[in-house]
Amino acid sequence: PAALEATIASAIATEIDWPIEVSEMVGRNDTPPYNGILGPTKPRGSAGGVVIRHGHLVAQWGDPTRVDMTFSATKSYLATLVGLAKDRGLLGSLDEPIARRITDGGFDSEHNAAITWKQLLQQTSEWQGTLFDRPDTVDHNRSVQGAAMTGKKGEPRQLQPPGTFWEYNDVRVNRLGLCALRIWNEPLPQVLRREIMDPIGASPDWQWHGYENSWVDLNGQRVQSVPGGAHWGGGLWISALDHARFGLLMLNRGEWNGDRILSESSIDEATTPCEVKDRYGYMWWLNTGAQAYSQSPASAFAAQGAGGNVVFIDPEDDLVIVTRWAADAPAVVNQIVTALR
Repeated sequence: PAALEATIASAIATEIDWPIEVSEMVGRNDTPPYNGILGPTKPRGSAGGVVIRHGHLVAQWGDPTRVDMTFSATKSYLATLVGLAKDRGLLGSLDEPIARRITDGGFDSEHNAAITWKQLLQQTSEWQGTLFDRPDTVDHNRSVQGAAMTGKKGEPRQLQPPGTFWEYNDVRVNRLGLCALRIWNEPLPQVLRREIMDPIGASPDWQWHGYENSWVDLNGQRVQSVPGGAHWGGGLWISALDHARFGLLMLNRGEWNGDRILSESSIDEATTPCEVKDRYGYMWWLNTGAQAYSQSPASAFAAQGAGGNVVFIDPEDDLVIVTRWAADAPAVVNQIVTALR
């Protein structure tokens, strides 16, 4: 207990130096005119988090009930809804070309027609186009976790065949979100609430925001497509405790109180290393080679977002850790794991 208490004190003391007005960080690395805000933002809270060990809440700091923006940790929720669509029979193999089911024009070109669900999930699709006023080129040469770069961020580069090149690209992630909307045939926040968050006892307070220009027609109704992060605002706004419940669902292999919510196979697929980026699965960051979380086994994985927002899951140690607004989230996780031993 003393070691854990000291670790929590350290986590609080090493809060990220972001401004409280998170809007100042949105789109900051993009070149005009693509650096504008498209979705809502909100001021952030202070450093916070929770630790769940053997299913019990053993530590918390900050305000674990505060709803905050969570940036790219949203991607793991989006990927889970795609896996759930496969579980429900709305999709066949994830190796299936998206163009077989999505006929909205986004996959008509010869290049895009070959793209599969798996490639969009792994960020190897090389999808080409513009969505919600953002071209895919805005994230070309983006440097994330050792990504290959041939020029400056936002500088167009030669596209590679789908499945052969990894690039962290939020336009393509948002394209996956629109595809998932069309497969489910209803807004994704509604699906997430009904299929996952309500069954696991999450609060009603979380929100998933789209962009001011991400409204699309769905069966004659105007609905909002939601992004897989907060690159241009919006995304999932959620509390640390609700994050922890989602993490516990993944830790428990898709079961909650004896009810099967996600298939084990969908979780296995989501946490299988990508062939061209072994630290990435289906929008989950993996701990392959213990490269990110050095004190944890290679089987650990995490939803990760800017601002030190992390949902860390370690099946071997029966552990879930959520961090919010940490300057160095992997260091916080490593310290907590060490303290628990």
